[in-house]
Amino acid sequence: MTSHENYTVFRECLSSAIVARSEKPKTKRRTKVKRNGRKEVTVASSEVVTTERANPEELAEFIDFIASETFTSFPEDLQTISYAAVQHDSNLAQTYVPPDKDTPLEPAVLESICSVTPVEVIDSLFVYGLMADRADFSEFISPVLSEFISSMTSAPPVWATTRTDACEICDRDWIPLSYHHLIPRGVHAKVLKKGWHDEWMLNSVAWLCRACHSFVHRMATNEELAREWFTVDRIMEREDVRDWAKWVSRVRWKAT
Repeated sequence: MTSHENYTVFRECLSSAIVARSEKPKTKRRTKVKRNGRKEVTVASSEVVTTERANPEELAEFIDFIASETFTSFPEDLQTISYAAVQHDSNLAQTYVPPDKDTPLEPAVLESICSVTPVEVIDSLFVYGLMADRADFSEFISPVLSEFISSMTSAPPVWATTRTDACEICDRDWIPLSYHHLIPRGVHAKVLKKGWHDEWMLNSVAWLCRACHSFVHRMATNEELAREWFTVDRIMEREDVRDWAKWVSRVRWKAT
């Protein structure tokens, strides 16, 4: 993961917290009136609770500001934290990854993060009415950080759960798909011996139609696929793949 991708995840976590706190309940008293001849008699009254929501465009700009200012104040290792990173650095894992997702960060770690948060962020959250007091920032940001770290450090999904509805190269969704080992099984031993990838990456797959699957294996050897073309994004960087995808996406089954 890059810090840009991590920022996107952090922004979503922060957005959920801000949106939840920005929806303020608003109470109105509703009175029922019954006419009795020429007189109006009050027969009942009740309270109606509605939700008052902020202007969505203004809220989006506010979230962008808070997310950007907060994220860029994080330590570099937190900005770029990932599953792979904590597998290689036990200190990183010990610092940021709690034993389970419901356990908050250690108070000392949380304090160190909050201490470098720009004052403008804390003031804005307070003025916007999202915190009762400026001293509540650590309470506000703690669950956001926990959700962000949990998302970034979770193990990759089992390949079967990654199945897509369309081919990941040509986007055709009306033909059968098969899974392509992004790091071909025939070179797994060499990959580990050479240290090209971590063991947990070996079973990464892409879901491809038969035509695109065959094309990928024609474009490079198994060793080249393992070393250079081990993600769909990398494969799609190639001009020959993009040209192929553009052409094959127009190929449809003939009527039978």
